[in-house]
Formats: sequence, structure tokens, C-alpha cells
Amino acid sequence: MKNQRILLLLILIILVLAAFAAGMGLFYNTPGEPFTFTNHRGETNLINGHGLYYYDTVSSAAQMQGNDLVTLVVGLPLLIVSTWLALRGSLRGRLMLTGTLGFILYTYMSMSALTAYNRLFLVYITIFTLSLYAFILSLMSFDLKALPSHFSPKLPHGWIAGLLFVVAGFLSMAWLGRIVPPLFQNQTPALENTTTLVIQFMDLSLIVPAAALGGILLLRRNAWGYLLASVMLTKGVTLGLAVSTMAINMSLAGVPESLGIMVPFLVITSANLVMAFVLLKNVKA
Repeated sequence: MKNQRILLLLILIILVLAAFAAGMGLFYNTPGEPFTFTNHRGETNLINGHGLYYYDTVSSAAQMQGNDLVTLVVGLPLLIVSTWLALRGSLRGRLMLTGTLGFILYTYMSMSALTAYNRLFLVYITIFTLSLYAFILSLMSFDLKALPSHFSPKLPHGWIAGLLFVVAGFLSMAWLGRIVPPLFQNQTPALENTTTLVIQFMDLSLIVPAAALGGILLLRRNAWGYLLASVMLTKGVTLGLAVSTMAINMSLAGVPESLGIMVPFLVITSANLVMAFVLLKNVKA
């Protein structure tokens, strides 16, 4: 791999900081109880009132702790395994590593911008910054001219591209359905004590275009199509697991309609897992 030493150093620091941040989110606690708060828009929200996510809503804190759990149990072990494989020269490992770094990049971009300010703010920024440049270095390590030749002709390009289109369409409809109707009613979408829709911004500007473009380029057998598809499928598995875990944690915290979020994301996660396995299976050594 190109820039192997620099990339390995970045990954080691990410592992330590992300384990610390996720562990603090799950296990650090302070005395206190949830309390209601009415913000400047007139929305009344239930604030968590304890732990690291003291000033986040009960719903947001449950989501963040669900994300912390997936980061510790799935994200970081996958980062370790994929790094080990990539350093041994495995193309599958490099593809997995790039997708896993994309998950961590997305996660700590959202934590930096969405979490109510706490003592780990600089830690979130550091993880985001390191994962951003590690992701870029990982992308730069591929020989794009030769990449398509490393995939079997039996790879089901259409099925994988179709799944990427489904993901792009699902997120677009879900988030635009939340944003557009209030615009025609001269109202503001429910913001849950945030100033704007951060996750919707990230998904509509990053995930949706990347999934759609990856599907189009994969159908054209373009090298970037193979790379984007690999990244988005790995990202889809980890993100889907995170959202599903968030929904379960929200349900345990008493947040209504949280299980309704879980079902479609479990379906998407399962489909991404199957297609990720199929894609990696069709990589030639």
C-alpha cells in the first residue's frame, strides 16, 4: 500500500481515540434525571440530564449510545481486521478498510456537528480529521486502471447497482418527506433541540450522491464504480447496524415510533451485508 506507515499511524490513533470516546459515551455517568426544556422555537423536549450526553435530548442520547455500541463492537474490530488484511496486501482488506474508514468518518462528522457540546468535542474533531485523511490515503492506494480486472465477470453488477439506487432513493424520500411538506405549510420540521437537520444534510449531500453515482459507474464497469460500491456496501452494513441499534436503544428509553425506524434499516443492512459478501467473494486474489 502507498503511504503505508502514515496510514497505519493514523489508524492506530483513531482506534485509541474512538475506543475512548465510545466508551465514555456508554459508561460515563453523572447524577441527574431527564428534564423538559422549551427552546427558542417553542419546541418542548425531554433533555437527557445525565452522563456524557447531558444536554442532548433523551432520543438523541439513546441514538448516540447506540452508535457508540456499534462503534465498539463492530466498527473498531472491523477496522483492526481490515487493516491487518490490507497490510498483508489483500485487495479485499483494502476495500473493507476504505469502507470502514468511511463509516468512522461519517460517525464522527455527525458527532462533531450534532452532539450537544461536551468535554469530548476536540476528541470528536480529531477522530473526524484523522479518519478523513486516512480515508483519502486509502482511496489513493488503489490502482484505478487495474482495479476492474481484479473483479470476476460473474459479479452481479446489476443487483449491486440496484441496491445502491434503492438506498439512495430510500434516504431521499425519507428525508425530503420530512423537509418538504413543512415548507409548503410555512412550518419548521421537528428539530429535537438542534438548530438544523444535520444528519439529513450529511445523507442528502454525501450518501445519496455517492450511492447513486456508484451504481451508475458500476453498471458502466468504471473503476470508480467498483471502488464506490465497495465503500458504500461496507458503509451500508455499519450504518444500518448503527441505526438499528439506535432504534432499539430509543425504544428502551421510551421514545415512540422508534421500532418503525428499525425495520427498514434492518432490511437494508441485511441486503448490504449479502451484497458486500458477494462483491468481496468476486474479488480475484
